[in-house]
Amino acid sequence: MKTASSTLERELNSPKTQRRRKFRHLSDGVTRYGIAAGGIGVIVAISLIFFYLLYEVVPLFQDAEIEEINQYGLQTSQGTGQTLRLVAEEQNEVFARITDTGQVNFVSVASGNLLETLKLPLDEGQSLTSISPTLPGDEVLVLGLSDGQVLLVEFSFNVEFDAEGNRIGVDPEMTFPYGEDTLTLDPEGRALTSVTRQTGRTGFILGGLVEGGQPLLKKVTTRENMMTGEVELTEQTADLPDNRLYQQLLFSEDHIYTYAARADGWMDVFNTRKLQEPELMQEVMLVAPGEEVTDLRFQLGSDSLLVGDSQGQISQWILVRNDENEQRLTNIRTLKLGDAPIRVIEPEHRRKGLVAVDENGRVGIYNTTAENEVIDRQLLEAAPRAAAISPRASHLLLEDVNGKMHSYAVDNPHPEASMKALWGKTWYEGYDEPEYIWQSSGASNDYEPKFSITPLALGTLKAAFYAMLLSVPLAICGAMYTAYFMAPAVRKKVKPVIELMEALPTVILGFFAGLFLAPFFELHLPGIFALMLLMPVGLVAFGYAWAQLPDNLRFIVPDGWHVILLLPVVLLIGWFSFAMSQPLEVFFFGGDMRTWLTNDMGITYDQRNSIVVGFAMGFAVIPTIYSIAEDALFGVPKSLSHGSLALGATAWQTLVRVILPTASPGIFSAVMIGMGRAVGETMIVLMATGNTPVMNFNIFEGMRTLAANIAVEMGESAVDSSHYRILFLAALVLFGFTFFVNTLAELVRQRLRKKYSTL
Repeated sequence: MKTASSTLERELNSPKTQRRRKFRHLSDGVTRYGIAAGGIGVIVAISLIFFYLLYEVVPLFQDAEIEEINQYGLQTSQGTGQTLRLVAEEQNEVFARITDTGQVNFVSVASGNLLETLKLPLDEGQSLTSISPTLPGDEVLVLGLSDGQVLLVEFSFNVEFDAEGNRIGVDPEMTFPYGEDTLTLDPEGRALTSVTRQTGRTGFILGGLVEGGQPLLKKVTTRENMMTGEVELTEQTADLPDNRLYQQLLFSEDHIYTYAARADGWMDVFNTRKLQEPELMQEVMLVAPGEEVTDLRFQLGSDSLLVGDSQGQISQWILVRNDENEQRLTNIRTLKLGDAPIRVIEPEHRRKGLVAVDENGRVGIYNTTAENEVIDRQLLEAAPRAAAISPRASHLLLEDVNGKMHSYAVDNPHPEASMKALWGKTWYEGYDEPEYIWQSSGASNDYEPKFSITPLALGTLKAAFYAMLLSVPLAICGAMYTAYFMAPAVRKKVKPVIELMEALPTVILGFFAGLFLAPFFELHLPGIFALMLLMPVGLVAFGYAWAQLPDNLRFIVPDGWHVILLLPVVLLIGWFSFAMSQPLEVFFFGGDMRTWLTNDMGITYDQRNSIVVGFAMGFAVIPTIYSIAEDALFGVPKSLSHGSLALGATAWQTLVRVILPTASPGIFSAVMIGMGRAVGETMIVLMATGNTPVMNFNIFEGMRTLAANIAVEMGESAVDSSHYRILFLAALVLFGFTFFVNTLAELVRQRLRKKYSTL
């Protein structure tokens, strides 16, 4: 005994054993610290992703800035004459100043030095009495003259380069697109106190007012001679009815509607499709009783009217179709600058924004779609004589009442972003009511971006809901049967096959769903619903019938192998359901269930819809939920189930009251992980739905999810643009949602584990 003990002691203290013990200790330490480092690395990686997303999103909500960069006098250096209009250019280097003496001064923005002076081609005795307001997207100005004539002029600013390709400056130029000859707007030769113009596909329409407010209209059709290049003009005059007097005229871009503002704050809306027979459509009060309209401008695209009033408000008006299918001018939003009257409104050239200046020199910069006041500053002591904003909205020019020019740099990169525009209902141009819409691009620069994330978030939840609706019952019930009832030999075959399904690329599933499942479901829609109804009923009926068989027949099939018997039953029910699809469609729906849904039920049906997504995404999520849930169920100690059975409980009672509660933390984790997979799924949703951001839970319509939207549009968005950063905001929302779901799942799992740990 003593010899054995001494031998064991020598073995334990031998150099070989000591080396082995040190190596094991070292291995344990490396493993422990390696796992810890891996866990910390995961946390760091997730944190870096979060902070990077935040880094890209934060600039969306930063305040805009405006800074005065220069001021200089103009009256003494450029001669006499009052400024009627300022024209800014894109490079913020030169601006044009048109005076009432008929002079055009090109001035350096940086220094105020006079670069060039041009004289308008006016006849002797003619003088400049009015200039049309600048129209975003149209560089042609209409000059109203003292004898009822108009002259059309265009200013261009061309960037010059030297022989080596280096930029050397901006070359301003004044041209006359229809020649230097004037057009007659008032045959009686009266002075034009106001002029306006709107282009069209075949020409343009002119409008003007003479002293007292009498309106004048002229439509000009242009035709270019292909041989000589000359432009031929065909003129057609018209009059507005009722001999009313007006303060300002504006025309819609299609020349169908004429807006005539009266001095008492009312506006007459005419249908001038037939110019010779204008029809008064509507009379609408633009301001409160006793108030005045102080300025009236078109916004970019000429779909919205911007109305400034004596209460310091800027209201936006669009034509809206009412319940009687009539177009009515409607106020969709009102912006407030202060209490002083608005004197100047200048719309931005490339965005749905505007600059407003009140009587006290207070300046506000707004984005109408977002209802966002990005800048509110007191810049002058009184209303300016003239104002201009550059095409990029990065530079603002104001001329004060003393003739001094003030030059401001504007930094306003993301005016479209506001909580209302991103999450709330917004009233967009061309819509009859406020809606949630995501539509980030359009066919022209006049387009109004629609950045509502709400339909994308709803689409994400919608896709996850229908996928989980199919996958959770099948996966959990399958895991229960596999772990507790199935024979071990069968389980060894079934479980790896189901887990292998998870390796199938989702792009293949999306391709299959979009090209096969979607048209197949459309042709066999009654069969789909018949399958959903007959499958559970058929399986229960088969189980009941099997239980009624004699014992000697039932015992032929060993315990745990009964699932093999269900395979032909499932195939038979599936075949029968789709075989009866056409007879059911003819009998119940007149031969076309899709038409019946649309016409009789008023339910929109899209071929690639939520049913297709539910089947495809459910198929993709089932392996994840099944594998984790099955492991949780199978890992319940056998002593618990054996003890329950020994106490007289049936196998089903043991499963429901012992196994399921014990495995509930793992099952809940499986469901949450599956939901996270469904929420983040991209390719299936992208290929199996119409990818349309709709706001409903209609099972026959598709959706657009946050992940799919990012995948589709990220490559097309300009870096650092509002669109680009809002896509990162969508990614941040998706990140936050999955983080919330996973955190909630872990908290619930810990509570369930604590609750059932005593079993």
